Amino acid sequence: MRRVRVVAALLVRDGRVLAQRRPPERPRGGLWEFPGGKVEPGETDEEALARECQEELGVRVRVGPLVWQTEHAYPDLEVDLRVYRAELEEGETPSPREAGQLEWIPLAEIEARPFCEADQPLLALLAAGRV
Repeated sequence: MRRVRVVAALLVRDGRVLAQRRPPERPRGGLWEFPGGKVEPGETDEEALARECQEELGVRVRVGPLVWQTEHAYPDLEVDLRVYRAELEEGETPSPREAGQLEWIPLAEIEARPFCEADQPLLALLAAGRV
């Protein structure tokens, strides 16, 4: 089974977290996830996350500390997921370049959304304010 290292940005503002919905034609289509993507050979996690946010959202971010990590096996892929706190650079406004939908989701509602399986254990921690 193919194994990939994936990084994701936890962008929180005014009690809301930025999430994107995967396009229906892609694996895990229609599910929500945090912005990010695969770490390419030779990249650090931070470099990959900055690149992915630029590609997916059209924004520059400041990557902060690692706040959560897990490993998850999907039927087609094994994921080593690392989630970093991140902040948008001044004046940056995200737009859904590659996602089907982009939304600032209230933390109180995060557990009600259908997220990718690898992200689900993080949702309760976010809702409880523990991450």
